[in-house]
Amino acid sequence: MIMIRTLVLALAAALCAGSASAEAKIPLARISAYLNSFVTAKAEFTQVNGDGTISTGTLFIKRPGRARFEYAPPNDALVIAGGSQVAIYDPKSNQPPEQYPLSRTPLNIILARNVALSNERMVVAHSSDGTTTSVVAQDPEHPEYGNIRLVFTDDPVQLRQWVITDNAGGETTVILGDMTTGVDLRSSLFNIVLETQERMRQ
Repeated sequence: MIMIRTLVLALAAALCAGSASAEAKIPLARISAYLNSFVTAKAEFTQVNGDGTISTGTLFIKRPGRARFEYAPPNDALVIAGGSQVAIYDPKSNQPPEQYPLSRTPLNIILARNVALSNERMVVAHSSDGTTTSVVAQDPEHPEYGNIRLVFTDDPVQLRQWVITDNAGGETTVILGDMTTGVDLRSSLFNIVLETQERMRQ
């Protein structure tokens, strides 16, 4: 649970970044258009933690404002963004989830009704390594909290991974599989109140 808590707290600090060259980078307007092109999406993910351990799971997105990270066994943790909150569920606890305001995380940017990265104060870098384009973001009021780097490929534009750097310099990388958009996702998947009630009854 520590690494998941670190993941979400670091989200209160940022969006994405990359390497040196500015050649062939995807314009922020195209990245924004890509994120605005779908309402729902689903993708498998692999999370590489700072200590070298690996977790896997499934990500569900329903814009605006909703996401769900289901971690596979033996982790079995769950993170939900919904109702303007981000909730972290510990499978080993019968206590209510830890919650943080969605507005304090970069998830708020990519889950917005209308994504416009060029207008976001959080975005502090935009670069390319010749193969991928990265967008870096951090809390402009608290850069010491860390940052997050979103990595995109082109033709067509796709989000491939993000890397979170925490305030101690530790990194957590989330690598996405192919993202399927336009999927049918019921709203209850993103309902923190219902999820909490169901877990408290178990």
